[in-house]
Amino acid sequence: MSADDDTRYEAVSSRDARFDGVFFFAVTSTGIYCRPSCPAVTPKRANVRFFPTAAAAQGNGFRACRRCRPDAVPGSAEWNVRADAVGRAMRLIADGVVDREGVPGLASRLGYSSRQVQRQLTAELGAGPIALARAQRAHTARVLLQTTPLPVTDIAFAAGFASVRQFNDTVRKIYARTPSELRAERGARPAEGTSAPSAPAHPLLAGIPLRLAYRGPYAARETFDLLAAEAVPRIEEVVGEPGTRTYRRTLRLPHGTGTVSVDEAPRPGWLDARISLSDLRDLTTAVQRLRRLFDLDADPYAVDERLGSDPRLTRLVEARPGLRSPGAADPDECAVRLRIGRERATALVEAYGEAHPHPCGTLDLLFPAPDALTGEPDAGPLATALALGTVRLDPGADREETARALAAIPDLDARTAALIRMRALGDPDVTLPESPDEEAWRPWRSYATRHLALREGAPSTQSSPR
Repeated sequence: MSADDDTRYEAVSSRDARFDGVFFFAVTSTGIYCRPSCPAVTPKRANVRFFPTAAAAQGNGFRACRRCRPDAVPGSAEWNVRADAVGRAMRLIADGVVDREGVPGLASRLGYSSRQVQRQLTAELGAGPIALARAQRAHTARVLLQTTPLPVTDIAFAAGFASVRQFNDTVRKIYARTPSELRAERGARPAEGTSAPSAPAHPLLAGIPLRLAYRGPYAARETFDLLAAEAVPRIEEVVGEPGTRTYRRTLRLPHGTGTVSVDEAPRPGWLDARISLSDLRDLTTAVQRLRRLFDLDADPYAVDERLGSDPRLTRLVEARPGLRSPGAADPDECAVRLRIGRERATALVEAYGEAHPHPCGTLDLLFPAPDALTGEPDAGPLATALALGTVRLDPGADREETARALAAIPDLDARTAALIRMRALGDPDVTLPESPDEEAWRPWRSYATRHLALREGAPSTQSSPR
């Protein structure tokens, strides 16, 4: 963290929501940790400790505040900006890699030993990969307990816990309540349109309602305009009138498939979403993919302050506060679509799309996997590189290595390669070859590119010209 503790305490004293998720503070006299904007009475400075992550606070014996729910804050924008091993590790942990592959799997993806990863994360974040993953699982469990009627056993596995005992122990430690007490606290009952599962085989197919938190202003209209302009039939759609639209799409996930929807009309601090899954274990990954697609962990305060100080962008920033740089729900799919364009992508979905086992209205296909497209003349070279792993676009990919790998692909121009880095990798600091490359815009050049594109009146100018 860049600010010193006195500055952090000033943020706590003023209940500054701009720092929610950037750091956490704990009160030694109560044993509770909070987000900076917690509405409770500001504690004495002598009783306050600061932590870079919720996991670090938990690891030091503090439990989550019941009023401000510090575990529910948006993720720090720092992990989107940073391209080093710690930043890559945080993105992978958020995607559920530790839950699926353990610490050895995380280390392998980063190119380090498990001991090195443990040492780096603990030194900088105050918690190792297991503790960071556990904090994430606990938050998912709390949300499910308080917003759905799912059985506790199903919630334990949906949140990523290996056993119900581990789930119970973690919830008690972090929240100082049992799962049943945590559920009763909110009087959880089925949300409208949701009922308890009738059979254990597909407990989440009916859809689970979730709130996707973000910080600061959110320019929802521009994001939904872009998604509507790019939508490929049968795998995604945007329905409704501007201001009240809903984005829906199908997903291929590590353990199964899913269908997700997000509403355009933002409530203060969150977007309403619904996620339907064929396998409980994919919940964390599905949520993180939506967060990346809608750029919900961005820091609009920092972005708008930096870009708005440039006279060339001042009016653009003022006109669209909280403009986001949308990412990708499926990085490989996004890259192929940027290479071939919407019309060709629609044709490939019709020709190669896989049937969704649980279709929802017109959404009945999954975008073809890269290995199904290797014989296509326009998509083939990129699809082959993705299928072979010579180009990596997962959350832990090394951005510079990926850029070099993309440059080696035949017939992949520099503009498309930059778009892939911006959208599929979620890099916040990318410019297109035809756009100004201003050092003063770092590390938010992707957002400047969005502003410049919208100035031209084309919401989908981030798509390939093909």
